[in-house]
Order: sequence, then structure tokens, then C-alpha cells
Amino acid sequence: MASEAPLVEIWTDGGCKPNPGPGGWAAVLKYGEHIRELSGAEPATTNNRMELTAAIKGLSALKRPARVLVHTDSQYVKEGITRWLSGWVRKGWKTANREPVKNFDLWQALLAAMAPHQVEWAWVRGHSGNPMNERADELATLAREACVTQVTHPPDRV
Repeated sequence: MASEAPLVEIWTDGGCKPNPGPGGWAAVLKYGEHIRELSGAEPATTNNRMELTAAIKGLSALKRPARVLVHTDSQYVKEGITRWLSGWVRKGWKTANREPVKNFDLWQALLAAMAPHQVEWAWVRGHSGNPMNERADELATLAREACVTQVTHPPDRV
């Protein structure tokens, strides 16, 4: 990474319970001593969609171009962006089996979110004691649980 732009680190996580089902995502951004936490949920989604959404939301929250190190515990996101993406694009967004790439809309959104930045990707083992990854997991779980509560117990109408 070039050293002109500021370095921002982002830890992302997403998940569903059950999968597919209600899901939550989270991104924890760190710039120097500053930390910003983002999270959200969807009532019907998949683990992979939530993992991608976390990365998109984290990158999209940056206000100016930056050097970014994204930490993900998702092999799907890490391998997708670093290994499979160029082949998908070359093959017209088809997999090696000539099937349409799943989550095409989110992969395109991720590319757009990455465009202004110098992005590197790092895989971190989930649930292994990494404090920032654990925090992202906690936020994603809380968002998912809040979504489930809203769906199963909607507010009373007045």
C-alpha cells in the first residue's frame, strides 16, 4: 500500500440464524485512535449476503480515499475478492461451471465501494479471540436479534 493516504482498518462480520433467515452485519472501523461501529439487519437473507454487506457498508462509510485493510472471517468474501473475481468478470459474471455468480448485486456494490480506495484483504479466524472481530460478531448478532424481535413482535398500532 502506498503511504500517502491515511490507513483505515475495518473488521467485518455477518451472519444468519438460521441460514437463510434473519441476518445481521457489522463493521468496526479504526482510524488512529478513532473507532466507529456500524451494524444493520435484514429479515430474510443469507450468511454470505450479510458478510458482503458488512464489507460494503464499512468501505462506503469512508468519507475520502484511504488505504484500507479489511479484516474478514469470511473465506467466501476473502477468496471471492482476491481470487475468483477476475475470472467472474472475464467470464461475464459466470462461475467456472458457467452458472451465474451468486450475489452478483453485492459483488458489484463491493467493487464500487472499493473503487476510491487502496484496499487489502486479510482473513481472520472467527471466534478466535481477536477483539475487533469479536466486537463485529457481537454487533452483527445484536442487529440480527433486534430484527427478529421486530418481526415477531411488531410495535402496536395507535
